[in-house]
Amino acid sequence: MDVADSTRQGRIVEVLVEAFADLMEADPSAFRTKFRKMAADPFAFFRGSACLFYDDLRDFDDPWADERTGRVWIHGDLHLENFGTYMNSEGTLVFDVNDFDEAYVGPFSWDLRRFVASLALMGWQKALPESDVRALADTYLRSYVEHVLHYVQREADEAYALRLDNSRGAIQDLLLSARLATRVDLLESVTVIEDYDRRFRRGRGVRELDEKERTTVCEALDTYIERVPRSKRSARPVFYRIKDVVGRKGFGIGSAGLPAYNVLIEGATQALENDIVLSLKQGNVAAPSRIVDEPRVRDYFEHEGHRTVVSQRALQVHTDPLLGYTEIGDTGFVVAELSPYELDLDWSDLTEPEDIAPVLEDLGRATAKVHCVSDEDSDQTLVTFQTEDAIQNVVDGRLDEFVGEIIDFGIAYAEVSREDHQLFVNAFREGEIAGVSAT
Repeated sequence: MDVADSTRQGRIVEVLVEAFADLMEADPSAFRTKFRKMAADPFAFFRGSACLFYDDLRDFDDPWADERTGRVWIHGDLHLENFGTYMNSEGTLVFDVNDFDEAYVGPFSWDLRRFVASLALMGWQKALPESDVRALADTYLRSYVEHVLHYVQREADEAYALRLDNSRGAIQDLLLSARLATRVDLLESVTVIEDYDRRFRRGRGVRELDEKERTTVCEALDTYIERVPRSKRSARPVFYRIKDVVGRKGFGIGSAGLPAYNVLIEGATQALENDIVLSLKQGNVAAPSRIVDEPRVRDYFEHEGHRTVVSQRALQVHTDPLLGYTEIGDTGFVVAELSPYELDLDWSDLTEPEDIAPVLEDLGRATAKVHCVSDEDSDQTLVTFQTEDAIQNVVDGRLDEFVGEIIDFGIAYAEVSREDHQLFVNAFREGEIAGVSAT
């Protein structure tokens, strides 16, 4: 290993330890699993190392960030696999951006840079020529800008969404699959019926709680209920009645080591088929927040759970009606329904550019929507201007330059990530990451 590689490997390890030290100390086995998943391929490494991506942007002079476009609501971890289906608060199945754990306030172009880098990584893994990857990224970015301009031209922001009636191809197929899902099937997979009532199945990934911890979680749920917006809070007296509580572990690459609980509540009626599973997950520190040095933004949030919920409502129209936040001790938690209707877009069968292009066109529209339209219950006051007007102002007359610069960045950063992946694997195997051994 030459000096440059050794220096870069040291920085990769340093950034990961800085970001996850407390969680690694609390649950090293969870991070061993996370790091093994990240070791699988460069895309998995990229997914699990958002903190490194933003560390690399720390001194980057973004030509598209001004006093407004540098401070908009961003997703924070926008990549190809953070899109999927959900049932919105109006009862409509939609395909949209998901997973808002890293959402924050920052330059709008950061989301686009991260997305295009992920596209370049997946394109490399599918052995697509660079010219095809560039063309696909061009499709995504031009669709994004076109839809931003759509919002500029409308007096009122419309809730654009990909639905069963206006989607196509792989996205429509995913929505149709989600439509076949049922709450009963979900309940059967995570609960059992005993003495004429449901309780959670015990087994791998499930932790039994003692009475003290159970009481603490129940009290936290009471706090959550008080904060659910009135327009989305159920008035039925049985709805929030708690039936069972368990500890949970075993989340994906991005949520390793975060304490979590599942709470089974009654739902609309006492009928067993409409019980609801709520997930309580500790909020993590948003990766962009590590380099956005603005006290006004940082001090706006009570804690990371509050930050996640405020951000999601600022970025997503008709959010999960059960979305909310609470505290356990001094730690913020995000509360959301464990829904049977949430399916992620599977890219494994999307292999040809002509099949991928229409999907990326739709993802460009979806990205524009999260930047430009908020939920009806969003009452945030951090971003008070029209994002679409600000974005139009910086790209107007420079569209080709804008698209080209973002694509060049994404292609170059994907190459960095491929090299970083190998350095990370070597560091992990050789025990260079303090607190998490390879075996």
